[in-house]
Amino acid sequence: MSGCLTVIGLGPGNADQVTPEAIRAVTEASFFYGYKPYLDRLELRQDQTRIASDNREELARSNEALAKAAEGHSVAVVSGGDPGVFAMAAAVCEAIEAGPPEWRSIELAVVPGVTAMLAVAARIGAPLGHDFCAISLSDNLKPWELIELRLLAAAGAGFVIALYNPISKARPWQLGRAFECLKAILPGTTPVIFGRAAGRPEERIEVFLLADADAAKADMSTCVIIGSPETRIIKRGDKPTLVYTPRSATGSRK
Repeated sequence: MSGCLTVIGLGPGNADQVTPEAIRAVTEASFFYGYKPYLDRLELRQDQTRIASDNREELARSNEALAKAAEGHSVAVVSGGDPGVFAMAAAVCEAIEAGPPEWRSIELAVVPGVTAMLAVAARIGAPLGHDFCAISLSDNLKPWELIELRLLAAAGAGFVIALYNPISKARPWQLGRAFECLKAILPGTTPVIFGRAAGRPEERIEVFLLADADAAKADMSTCVIIGSPETRIIKRGDKPTLVYTPRSATGSRK
C-alpha cells in the first residue's frame, strides 16, 4: 500500500503570502515533517501530527517522510519559501532516487511558495526585472571554490545575483569574500539590497552601493540581492527608494 507525499512551500513567513494551494495541502495531510520553526507556523488539528528535525537533516527527514508515505499515509514535508529553491523538494527527489524501488510509486506533489528573493524584490521595486540567478553561499554541500567561480561567472555575464544563506556563525567570512570577488568585476556603484525577514514584523530592507556593502549587516534570515551594472536606484524624497533593473540591457559595465 502506498500513500502520498506533498512538499509544501510556506513562503517567506508572512501568512498573507501562503498560497491557497499550500493551505489546502496542509488540511489534507496527516503527518508533517520539517524544521521546527516552519512546523510552528502551522495550525494543525488534533488528528494531525508534526515531526520536527534540525535544519541540516534534510535527507534524513526526507527518508522518514517517504517511509511513512510508503505505509499508506498522507504525508507533508514543509519548507520555508519555495520548496524547490535550496530547500526540501530536491532532498525528497534525492531520497527517492537512492531509496527502495517502492518509493518511486509514491504519489508526489510539490506545492510552490514565494521564495525569499521574490519577497525582497517586491519590497524594493523590481531588481529582478531582467536576467538574474540565485546562488547559495553555503559550502556544506559544495566547495567554496565552486561558489567563487559561479559568482565571478554570473557577475561577468551581467546577471543580477540573489544570494541565499549569506552568513552564519560557522561561516562568518563568506559574504565578505563574495563582495570582494564581485568588486573585482562590478562597478562600486552597483546597488546591493539587504532584505531581512521580508514580510515579517522584524523586516529590514536596506540598500547600499557595492563599494560600501558591509557583510556584517546580514544574517541567515537575510537574502542579499546584488544588482547588475544596469540596475538603477530611484530616490523619491520622503517615499521609499526604488531599485529596479531595466527590462532591456546594453551589456555595458560602466
